[in-house]
Amino acid sequence: MAFDGIVTKAVTDSLNETLVSGRITKVHQPYKSDLVITVRARGRNHALFISVNSSFARFHLTKEKYENPKEPPMFCMLLRKHLEGGLVERIEQDGLERIVTFYIKGRNELGDVSKKKLVLELMGRHSNLILVDDEEGMILDSIKHIPPSLSTYRTVLPGQQYKEPPHLDKLNPLEADETTVLRKIQFQSGKIDKQLVGKFSGLSPLIVREMFHRAGLVNPDTLPGAFTSLLASVKEKKYTPQIVTGKKEEAFSVIDLDHIQGEKLTFDTVHEMLDRYFYGKAQRDRVKQQAHDLERLLRNEYSKNKKKIKKLENTLKDSEKAARFQRYGELLTAHMHAITHGDKEVEVIDYYDPDQATVTISLDPQKSPSGNAQQYFKKYNKLKNSVAVVKEQIVKAQEEMAYLDQVIQQVETAAPADLEDIREELADEGYIKKRRVGKKKKNNDKPQPEKYKSSEGVDILVGKNNKQNEYVTNRLARQDDTWLHTKDIPGSHVVIRSQDFTDVTLHEAANLAAYFSKARSSGQVPVDYTLIRHVKKPSGAKPGYVIYDNQTTLFVTPDEDQVRELRVK
Repeated sequence: MAFDGIVTKAVTDSLNETLVSGRITKVHQPYKSDLVITVRARGRNHALFISVNSSFARFHLTKEKYENPKEPPMFCMLLRKHLEGGLVERIEQDGLERIVTFYIKGRNELGDVSKKKLVLELMGRHSNLILVDDEEGMILDSIKHIPPSLSTYRTVLPGQQYKEPPHLDKLNPLEADETTVLRKIQFQSGKIDKQLVGKFSGLSPLIVREMFHRAGLVNPDTLPGAFTSLLASVKEKKYTPQIVTGKKEEAFSVIDLDHIQGEKLTFDTVHEMLDRYFYGKAQRDRVKQQAHDLERLLRNEYSKNKKKIKKLENTLKDSEKAARFQRYGELLTAHMHAITHGDKEVEVIDYYDPDQATVTISLDPQKSPSGNAQQYFKKYNKLKNSVAVVKEQIVKAQEEMAYLDQVIQQVETAAPADLEDIREELADEGYIKKRRVGKKKKNNDKPQPEKYKSSEGVDILVGKNNKQNEYVTNRLARQDDTWLHTKDIPGSHVVIRSQDFTDVTLHEAANLAAYFSKARSSGQVPVDYTLIRHVKKPSGAKPGYVIYDNQTTLFVTPDEDQVRELRVK
């Protein structure tokens, strides 16, 4: 990933053309580190997404929809107070640094003109978004607070004067010519890539690798020309937004990347590119953080059941000795006259053997001959009676493993909003304690399965967890609707809500079933489909478990782009 100064400039240039003179109409903060600002400009609403997530810090226009909390955070409330109704005057980038300032003009409670600055600092885990009073230079608030105990250079707290992050005396590469490059780079010292990143602002290792590729043999004769020619398109604001997927990496850029061999996907705007690249990545990272405890619990329980089955199978092997113990008991009874109290073993004729061979039977010297015979009969009965119980326990453990595997898959593909349903289900099943804090869900709160629309305009529903799966399959679907699920693979219940559709819709629904399954990264995934009337939930079965018949199987390779296109926004 390389959200470098060049990508920052491309986004800033585009936003200056799109948002300047527009009016801020809404401010939302769907997650702790993310913000969505709606700007009405040139007769259209534009959603500006800003994130200071330590792993996925970025900003761009988005067409994605984000679920907002019922109660907005304090920072969101403050932004609404100071920014809603304000006009975006201009957007400036600090050279080629990843620091962008939004200048906004509005009016205060008295009706006087009030100017604010919204400063976005994209600096990895130090990323921040700060609201500043433009006239006084005072911080009104920030999405992350930095007290003196965390930074000796500057304090980021309400009431403090805003101070820019420390500059490392890097040059703006857009202002450098070939002579400057020759003067700044010491070719005889080596590590030229690190020298370029260290001397010039906004350059990422990805861009430097592209420079080296264009230069061919990197030396004082070839590098300066490759440097200036690559940045010429940035100066002229001629961008080529693209995502390149190679064997070892996936990268995005607004400059043509020729050094990565792989599939290249180009976009009309930098915003479409960033929306596509980050689609799902940040959400999965957020889910991973929120559901770390759940995933660990589920995998531990899965492992426990796996070990349990191994022990039970060993017990089942021991039960195979039952017939032998029965035979020993009967042989001792037949040869009682040959045994003396205190004997440790006895050799008797095995009349079960066609050759009438002898067999040596171990004895307990503390027991009488009759007592030894009864002891073998007891062992026989114990093992015989345990077989049915052990087999039943193995089946139960296997069913529980299948259930846990299903829930693990659901956690891996869940959206943040799905996690609460999964936690509630695990509490109902006794895996975790029920939460007593927070507001209780209303009884009439229905699960919210994801909605898709096929290219033929047919509605398709996808259950992302067991509560949604059961709601989609058992409540919403009609008897003649088509139901899909990956064959023998944990995954979502998918329902085509129509009886009038072609193979196009069927294959698109199958793609959804394959994508939202454990086989998401596989090719040629088997997907079963049948009518809802042939799908049943057995009495007492685990949540989400069904049996079905009259199915047909087709094979699809999951396509994320198609999933994105079909999703109802």
